[in-house]
Amino acid sequence: MYALQGILGKLQAAGGNLVAISPQRAEHSQGQIDKHKLGFDILSDHGNTVAARFGLRFVLPDDLRGAYLNFGIDLAKHNGEPSWTLAMPARFLVDRQGIVRAADVDPDYTRRPEPDKTLADLAALT
Repeated sequence: MYALQGILGKLQAAGGNLVAISPQRAEHSQGQIDKHKLGFDILSDHGNTVAARFGLRFVLPDDLRGAYLNFGIDLAKHNGEPSWTLAMPARFLVDRQGIVRAADVDPDYTRRPEPDKTLADLAALT
């Protein structure tokens, strides 16, 4: 999300807006906004229900749950519900009529589209 903050001004100058969606409880998302000085909202998707509707939700396997807990990451506590689900990273460009015009989704959380690609996708729509 920090990388997206870096293009926020250009995105807005091109007529775009940015909203993030996270399964985290609102206070955790607000902490991210404050810590990284983000200029966009992070909406809460309790239980990853929106992610599930988009086919992006997956359950973290038991062995990874243990690894997360060993690193002090308790998703059940962080997200305020016990499902231990995550959403695949995804970026959607939605026009003013609510139609998805571009999408980037990858099940590998380490691979995310470059912010400049988001700007290029937006420019292609205008």
